[in-house]
Amino acid sequence: MKLNLTRPLIFFDLETTGTNVLRDRIVEISLIKVFPDGREEHKSRRLNPEMHIPAEATAVHHITDEDVANEPTFRQIANSLAEIFADSDVAGYNSNKFDVPLLIEEFARVGVKFDMEGRRFIDVQNIFHKMEQRTLIAAYRFYCGKELNDAHSAHADTKATYEVLCGQLERYPDLENDVQALADFSRMNRSVDLSARIVLNDDNVEVFNFGKHKGRSVKDVFTREPSFYFWMMQGEFGKDTKDVITRLYAETQKSKKCSKGNT
Repeated sequence: MKLNLTRPLIFFDLETTGTNVLRDRIVEISLIKVFPDGREEHKSRRLNPEMHIPAEATAVHHITDEDVANEPTFRQIANSLAEIFADSDVAGYNSNKFDVPLLIEEFARVGVKFDMEGRRFIDVQNIFHKMEQRTLIAAYRFYCGKELNDAHSAHADTKATYEVLCGQLERYPDLENDVQALADFSRMNRSVDLSARIVLNDDNVEVFNFGKHKGRSVKDVFTREPSFYFWMMQGEFGKDTKDVITRLYAETQKSKKCSKGNT
């Protein structure tokens, strides 16, 4: 099935030094940029993460320190990569929770802007989990009728994710072939940030989804306990989460000033 696109959609996958979004680095990135006319642009690039690749990570993706010793760093490709992503929506497998936040951290670390405004994010894993509750290998078998023999190769996983989304659209007639609809459907827990630390409740109010304030209005907490905002800004939260709480904190401060002005 041909995707119904109004602008390019980039499917991408990362192989990394580990699973910590804030601390780990990219060792390989692969992407398929799908254009509205159906044209595809494939790119893969190994990167020197400028840190040791642990044996546990190598066991998954088979990339060693020696394999990437002479590859460029993320800093060296950041500007050109940002240009590739600039006009596109984004899709991946578990991408909202891992790949996109980690990519955001990499861009922020080297001072290159990765604009989130107006960009839609489709997480194929979330669609799959809502529909079938399986893994990528099982998803590929289920939707595409093929075996994913080269799992944990960035290009193979990226291509499989693209094919799985097309298979999902063919299998579920009520799954709308529209990037905004797919992005909305693949968002878990009505999340406001990609890591779902902040979610919308039934009244469409931003509430915390973790810790001692879980279920409480973010703005209410920031009004009564502004130190919690500063604690989060100093904590190990992704840049996307910090951008969201900074916006909400600013709105809280603005409301305070307006209230004082009316008294």
